[in-house]
Amino acid sequence: MKVSIVDTSPVLAGSTAVEAYRTTRELAQLADQVGYSRYWMAELHGVPTNASTSPEIAIAAIASRTSNLRVGSGAVLLNHRSPYRVAETFVQLNAMFPGRIDLGLGRATAGQLIDVALQRSRTAVAADEPYADQVVELLQWFDSFDKDHPFGQVPFFDGVNARPETWILGSSPASSVVAARLGLPYTFAAFLNPAAAHTAMATYRKEFRPSRFSTGLQRPYAMLGVNLVVGETEEDALRAQAGGEVVRRTVARGVIPKGVPTTADALAQLGGLPQPFSYIPGRWPTSIAAAPERMRDILESMAAEVEADEIIIQDLIAEPSDRLTSYRLLAESLDLRGSAEQQSISTTSGGSTHA
Repeated sequence: MKVSIVDTSPVLAGSTAVEAYRTTRELAQLADQVGYSRYWMAELHGVPTNASTSPEIAIAAIASRTSNLRVGSGAVLLNHRSPYRVAETFVQLNAMFPGRIDLGLGRATAGQLIDVALQRSRTAVAADEPYADQVVELLQWFDSFDKDHPFGQVPFFDGVNARPETWILGSSPASSVVAARLGLPYTFAAFLNPAAAHTAMATYRKEFRPSRFSTGLQRPYAMLGVNLVVGETEEDALRAQAGGEVVRRTVARGVIPKGVPTTADALAQLGGLPQPFSYIPGRWPTSIAAAPERMRDILESMAAEVEADEIIIQDLIAEPSDRLTSYRLLAESLDLRGSAEQQSISTTSGGSTHA
């Protein structure tokens, strides 16, 4: 099973985005070495606990420092972007790093004030264009517009045929329908809405239609997003999870913390370790902490439950050493390096893989 990373660049309380970006760079280089498949960067705005605001900038930096990973966005928020501008940016990235770029598309609000700040006009809140229509326009930039369409006259990377792998990301069944009906691969963020995971993934497969676009698929392909922490022992994992648990509880009260608290501060606020996780099929939490072997079994069970083809990992671990350790231990428990080598052999010998 392929396993990937979606990084939000967590910011430790009392630290800054500079240190968060440094850890992101170190984690991407580790991921490249130990066998992770993809490294995606999030787009978040006005969130003090996370520093990843511009995935396209981070993609270029990470791709230039790695050689094995596919690098992409998880996700570009298309409701705040021009489809043309996104298409241009990611075709350029794919031309700079051929065959290694993923374009993950999503939509989200950052709150009314930031939503206005993100748009060009300051006179009024722009009317929402249907999300599926925005995605279709972007895919048409990749392929071509009809000759009678006004955009059909616009030159677009003449002679450059390669396009980024294009995904839909979401946390509700509505996003799965968009992905399915356009024939695109789909990622469900179970760390945001675990209760909807089974419905969304089943809906995607039920509603899937072979794509008419060059970047689309002829059969469904789905990835499951999970927030997790791995430690040498269960106690180590729960200890590293504490900072993220404090953030989740604080946000649930309607308060945005200034950063992810240190482990010591988080444990003091919680009054001890977070509650350990007992795996119950169909009843997933927003975050999981476990020792390596148990985490491997949990992920395999979760993937089987929803027929996920891949897993992508998100975390809210601010302590740099704990982040690196968590991903290293997970890679070792899943033998990602060996799996990557086998996948390479399969690909070069004519095995079927996802484009």
